Amino acid sequence: MSEKGMKLFDSERKVMEVLWEYGDMRASGIVKVLKERIGWNRNTTYTVVKKCVEKGAIKRIEPHFVCQALVSKEDIQEYETKELVNRMFDGSKEKFFAAFLDKEEFSDSEITHLKELVQKLK
Repeated sequence: MSEKGMKLFDSERKVMEVLWEYGDMRASGIVKVLKERIGWNRNTTYTVVKKCVEKGAIKRIEPHFVCQALVSKEDIQEYETKELVNRMFDGSKEKFFAAFLDKEEFSDSEITHLKELVQKLK
């Protein structure tokens, strides 16, 4: 059973990124993509795919070991952002936002977009 929010390790995220980019695909296809991108061998990829299946992030469809993402990239981003805010900023979105703004340089268009996002919150 999949959860909307779950912790993915970096290796699991690499597998999921392939599925998010290409959609459902055979595990052998994931092997090919990750071999080209990061040099993983077949066994490494299959081990990580299996962990994702056990965790409920991927559904294994037979025949041919087709993998289907059960969680979206947005679900994972939302979960991990909440975890970061809770862990590093005592659950305060305001503290997180202030720390983020204090350290970054933004282009004029990024500043305009951020202002629009804040206005939508009202």
